[in-house]
Amino acid sequence: MEEKKYGKVLTIILIIVVIGVLILLSFLGFDVYKKFENKKESEEMIAEFENSILNIVNDNQDNTNTELPNVEAPSTENNNNINENPGTTPTKPQYQGKYNMEGIIEIPAINLKYTILEKATPSSIEVAVAIMYSENGLNKPGNTVIVGHNYRNGDFFGNNDRLKVGDKVYITDNSGTKIKYNIYNIYETSPDDSDFIVRETNGKREISLSTCTDNSKGRLIIWAVEE
Repeated sequence: MEEKKYGKVLTIILIIVVIGVLILLSFLGFDVYKKFENKKESEEMIAEFENSILNIVNDNQDNTNTELPNVEAPSTENNNNINENPGTTPTKPQYQGKYNMEGIIEIPAINLKYTILEKATPSSIEVAVAIMYSENGLNKPGNTVIVGHNYRNGDFFGNNDRLKVGDKVYITDNSGTKIKYNIYNIYETSPDDSDFIVRETNGKREISLSTCTDNSKGRLIIWAVEE
């Protein structure tokens, strides 16, 4: 009798364990699927964004009949915005139909390429990297802070800890201007430190990349200046 009762208890425990494992696998599978879909959509949006920039550049070239500036080393003069017509508001590309896109970030050293969203919010940084602060706008003189999650699978800024001084960061903005930035400062700091946000750049274009450290107790900050 005792053996039967013991056997039933073991059977119930086994069933509970199996159900728990199946639920866990379902959650993990959904998480992987969600990240795959987000990455696929991001790649599609990047391609669409690049095509729209190419059309803008071609239109500008046709309208002006002048040679376009070298986008790798643009002048320090302010670039014109897209659709800069009196009385009209420039339309920014949309990501997932609800986030304004400001540009694209590329870091060849870690094979990174993502859209940059206009504003960092709890929901926006779940799908891309985003601007937390910008003194004068992306690719304009002053500092622009771009934040991204540090995922263990390397998504977003998950591989930023592999970057080193001298690595390059490329930013393409809505006007089609692509600027190369050179990393010159990498450090870890506390979550309360905000000195990297509003800082003096002596009129140069700079970006600051911010993400959590691997243990989530600090912040990894990277500074880069226009080369």
